[in-house]
Amino acid sequence: MSLGTRDCSLQRRHQKVVEEAPAPELPVAAEIAAAARALAATVAYRSAGTAEFVYDAERGEAAFLEMNTRLQVEHPVTEAVTGVDLVAWMLRLARGETGLLDGVPDDGPRATGHAVEARVYAEDPAHGHRPASGLLTSVEMPTGVRVDTGVETGTVVGPHYDPLLAKVVAHGPTREAALDALAGALARTRVDGIATNLGQLRAAVADPAFAGAVHTTATLAGVDACEPRIDVLRGGMMTTVQDLPGRTGLWEVGIPPSGPMDDLSFRLANRTVGNPDGAPGLEATLAGPRLRFARPARVCVTGAAAPVTLDGVRVPMWTALDVPAGGELDVGTPPGPGLRTYVAVAGGLDVPSYHGSASTFTLGGFGGYTGRALATGDVLVPGPDEGREPRPAAAAPDLTHDWELAVAEGPQPAPEYFTAADMARFYATAWTVQSHANRTGIRLSGPKPEWARADGGEAGLHPSNLHDNPYSVGSLNVSGDTPILLGPDGPSLGGFACPLTVVAGHRWKLGQIRPGDTVRFVPVAEAAADALRTREDVRASAVLTPALRTGPDPGDGVLARIAASPGRPAVVYRRGADDNVLVEYGDMVLDLGLRMRVHALATALRERRLAGLVDVTPGVRSLHLHVDPDVLPVRRLVGLLTELEHALPATGDLAVPSRVLRLPMSVRGVPRPSSGTPPGCGRARRGCRPTSSSCGGSTASPRWTTCGGCCSRPSTWCSGWATSTSARRWPCPSTRGTGSSPRSTTRPGPGPRPTPSASAASTCASTGWTRPAATSSSGARCRSGRATASAGRSRPAPVAAAVLRPHPLVPGHPGGTARPARRVRRRRLDVDVREERFVLADHLAFLAANEGPIAEFERRQRAAFDAEREAWRAAGEFDRAEPAAVAERPVADVPEGATVVEAPLVAGVWRVPVAPGDTVAQGQPVALLEAMKLEMPVPAPVSGTVLSVHVAPGDQVGPGQPLAVIGGSP
Repeated sequence: MSLGTRDCSLQRRHQKVVEEAPAPELPVAAEIAAAARALAATVAYRSAGTAEFVYDAERGEAAFLEMNTRLQVEHPVTEAVTGVDLVAWMLRLARGETGLLDGVPDDGPRATGHAVEARVYAEDPAHGHRPASGLLTSVEMPTGVRVDTGVETGTVVGPHYDPLLAKVVAHGPTREAALDALAGALARTRVDGIATNLGQLRAAVADPAFAGAVHTTATLAGVDACEPRIDVLRGGMMTTVQDLPGRTGLWEVGIPPSGPMDDLSFRLANRTVGNPDGAPGLEATLAGPRLRFARPARVCVTGAAAPVTLDGVRVPMWTALDVPAGGELDVGTPPGPGLRTYVAVAGGLDVPSYHGSASTFTLGGFGGYTGRALATGDVLVPGPDEGREPRPAAAAPDLTHDWELAVAEGPQPAPEYFTAADMARFYATAWTVQSHANRTGIRLSGPKPEWARADGGEAGLHPSNLHDNPYSVGSLNVSGDTPILLGPDGPSLGGFACPLTVVAGHRWKLGQIRPGDTVRFVPVAEAAADALRTREDVRASAVLTPALRTGPDPGDGVLARIAASPGRPAVVYRRGADDNVLVEYGDMVLDLGLRMRVHALATALRERRLAGLVDVTPGVRSLHLHVDPDVLPVRRLVGLLTELEHALPATGDLAVPSRVLRLPMSVRGVPRPSSGTPPGCGRARRGCRPTSSSCGGSTASPRWTTCGGCCSRPSTWCSGWATSTSARRWPCPSTRGTGSSPRSTTRPGPGPRPTPSASAASTCASTGWTRPAATSSSGARCRSGRATASAGRSRPAPVAAAVLRPHPLVPGHPGGTARPARRVRRRRLDVDVREERFVLADHLAFLAANEGPIAEFERRQRAAFDAEREAWRAAGEFDRAEPAAVAERPVADVPEGATVVEAPLVAGVWRVPVAPGDTVAQGQPVALLEAMKLEMPVPAPVSGTVLSVHVAPGDQVGPGQPLAVIGGSP
């Protein structure tokens, strides 16, 4: 029995792309159907199969090609017009049914209507149908038609299989109706992250030859997608898609806002081409991209002064440029000052939204088109140009190598954390920018603080340590003795003091500060901060006018205080520049009651739904509030907070929803000798310090924090299952845990340890007995962000912090949790979760009943703490100075015609791949530098022979410092 005909003429590389049933304009349909039946009968064929013929339209003849003894990819169009479930028929035949075809005529059921199928491929027709592979960051399939697919948002397309992603099948009463339905379905189909043939499919369905049913196997080769696209011919050093204001509202779960570092240059680029200020555009760090535009476009390049060419001709920045179809825009490397350039395209970039933003967060692997920086071969899609009136930019922002940053004191200045002399030194010093600077933070070199205290108490050995609290973007985070300006991709919270915060109007400068520059902090009052935020002519200036040099507001960064009262702790409202407030409860001790009070205030604020309140982020004993100061000024917010505080219940009356989790864990003590150096530690020791504690075992350094020093035996291994009460969902990238008894503390020193990306379960489980927060580790913070498929799903309502109960550890082999670890990585681990309610009064009764053992444990823990501190002091950790940059090695004699290869900026030398006597070609890397957490190859400017090399791995170099000398011809 035959089931009609299909046409499969639209092909590429002799593979089908669009199929339809029945075959249109085919006069020999009856003949080939009869031939197919006869062929199957001669061999007693019993299953579904496809007899393929080639039809010569000029001669009106069909020739047999082959018999496919299987189900074909295009079988849905046959099912659509015949109503037959071919797979069901095959299964019934396979189990021996004999009467399946009784009563069905030889030419099959009567066909109804017309069906067309389009195959969505992971390939780029503009480059010879080049296959594409990678992460699908957004997949949207149409409704109202049949879609056969096995991919979704978050699927990784590999290079090893057929590039077919989906089949979109439309059915209609006529061929014209079916084509219209398919065209509408393809218009509603979207796949981001890799190149696809969707544009060509849309064009093919509308092609006159196909619509007129006169197409052949050569037709598709002449179908141009004709859709706007921008091909990335060179990605540049670190070019990402960003938008404004970025990914706000997710600080509480550890997802940073991202967005452009220099928001001023970004806004002005968009205005110049007629876009809204926040339209998605490109941010390039140092070396910019080279882009080819398939259609005419209007673009503008702003930021640091860099060579910009259009089709090889130098063009100006800060002006609208008309790019012709096929035009190539090349953004070079700014020689300085400044570091980042911005490219805006009229209409913006059509980028899928991830948690409400197009911004790329490379550490989390999401946002933008691919979750990473642009690379050669990527394709950008410009949005529709709505014809908005361009607003030519005013004067470009002033860039310099010596920066002045307007700052406000707080949230942790003198006298509690720093001395008055420290604060004066912050303002008087010209801080030097280190090579370790990028979108997460800018590390500075300068004098060490004196500190107002000997250590961080329960928070850790170093006086910079405090109980983990959320950070503000732009805050000066003093990690150990090193100040770091936190950027838009920085950590959401951590355990280091922040004496100053850059005001909102001057944060654009963070995007243009390059390694080797100097930074001075200028304290300003609220009125000056408002002027810098609201007046672009004022904020764009490199130097603050005398009228703005008002000095800090009085109060040492404190906006208000509430004294302690029975049942209620003291409250301090601390300033975080002009758009953040940090609420701190009680004394600097771990207290579950304080954490529950933080939760109670956060809940009350969410219920109020205050306009202008952007983020509500809890810490261990603090609540961070980020506001839009033009809608909700911080002073007004503090007034509302004091009202809410008096309305909250007494601490002892608090109760919160909780979840009981049972999590797998494996904890390693001192590394075994056979374990070797962990990956990346050699690099860390060369680039940071040779005794970096980050390269030790997971519990080698902080053994005293675990159980008062009793687990100090070498080569200790244990594994088991930990039971914890958690009031946040798991896995959570920003778990804040507090032990169910006071037997817990925080990390011992200023250096956070790296955490593997699959260790979120272990992190959460271990929190209660090692330290009250693990969010400074990238593995825990980024874990949920990498779950791309969950981008559109709603989040559970946040509840209180993690409360981790005492749990037994079962000694065993370290491989005991290997299987759960694999399931964590594959997001297939089923976590045992029970919903409960945590009542603080019951918890306090438990503490009172166990007062004796708790006191004994704290005594042993304190002794271990003191011993560890003394060991650090004896090792000189408290007196360690930052390594000075290596002295420049001048080139004594440069032969005539030779070329000196110079360093472009302050950086560390990561690798030197050449040696004297080597032959190099122009463009070949002579040295690989590391700055801003990027590897930057320094190319040979000419071809020739390496005469001498003047640096070695581990050296620190500055701008213009000789790296090598190349002379002669190869």
